[in-house]
Amino acid sequence: MNFDLTDEQKLVQETAREFALNDIAPTLVEEERNHEFRLDRVRRMGDLGFFSCALPESLGGAGFGFLESVLMAEQVARVSASWRLPFNMQNLGPALTVAKFGTPEQQERFIPGWVAGTQIGFFGMTEPESGSDVAGMTTVARDRGDYWELQGSKIWVSNATQGDAGLLYVMTDPERKHRGMSAFILEPKKVDDLVATDIETKLGLHCAPTGEMAFHGAKLPKDALLGEPGDGFRICMWQLNNTRLGCAAGALGVAGAALDAAVGYANERTQFGKPISQHQMVQAQIAEMALEHESARMLVYRAAWLKDNGRPNQYETSLAKLQASEAAVHAANECMKIHGSYGYSTEYPAERLYRDAKSLQVVEGTSNIQKLIISGIACGHAPNR
Repeated sequence: MNFDLTDEQKLVQETAREFALNDIAPTLVEEERNHEFRLDRVRRMGDLGFFSCALPESLGGAGFGFLESVLMAEQVARVSASWRLPFNMQNLGPALTVAKFGTPEQQERFIPGWVAGTQIGFFGMTEPESGSDVAGMTTVARDRGDYWELQGSKIWVSNATQGDAGLLYVMTDPERKHRGMSAFILEPKKVDDLVATDIETKLGLHCAPTGEMAFHGAKLPKDALLGEPGDGFRICMWQLNNTRLGCAAGALGVAGAALDAAVGYANERTQFGKPISQHQMVQAQIAEMALEHESARMLVYRAAWLKDNGRPNQYETSLAKLQASEAAVHAANECMKIHGSYGYSTEYPAERLYRDAKSLQVVEGTSNIQKLIISGIACGHAPNR
């Protein structure tokens, strides 16, 4: 069993680390304060190949796989969890899903822009009354012959007001429950009777815009349908198994950043005549953080490796997402405690790491949902796909 990264993977990792330190870190505090999302940065990420992973070269792929995406997202998230989101919004979500289920025309039209970062992506699943129960959504697309008519709303949509093209999951035959769900490619700026608004009350991820989309008879062209009518639930679950890995990579980055911050402060802060890193209770905290971070890393990298080798991985991906997100929250919490009163201050990164980490227990399937998936496969109630 070889745990070494290839030279190319190390280069990918280093490129992402340097980008995060040089492009994001210097202005992050001000951008966080202003809740600033920068389109120029998304384009630079595209130029560096951040959004080309797991795609064939004919569709803009650069020969990278899921593991390379994880390595890059992890390094970016160590500096800013907000800027991990584009990996999902551009590549692991829309681009990979259209590459898998789209027509050649849809692939040619949409994927290059997502890969280049010149077309801002998104995906809409959650509704005000439907979150973990994806099949409980009520937004409807009705076939009007020459077009599809949308009624309903989506909430907690990343890039809701900035998106150029993304995925939308709605019901086309509500009586069939999950079998009546369909997937569409939505271009919000080209659709009338669609109102997108920002959510400005978030705890964290201040540089990753989130919003709501309301549809009041919005018309979609017939060729906006992705796959066949009724394929939506299958497409949605396939997509979530990929974007879930991106969340796990982000959690890995946050946990690593919290560990680094805690160790750095513990070595500097002196109490009772010596650095607090020499006090056993602080050492115990750091040991727990290190253990959970390393175990999460092994799970996340393994899930990516399985995907790259075409092996069943739903079980391993959910294990990775659960462990990494819980490790991130625990590490951020311990980091704040080690910082003492300073951990509660915006002068140090501990409070931001804590705020950002909490989102990772929710997005792409809550921790409880991951436990249901894991236990279902472990007990033989469902196959590992």
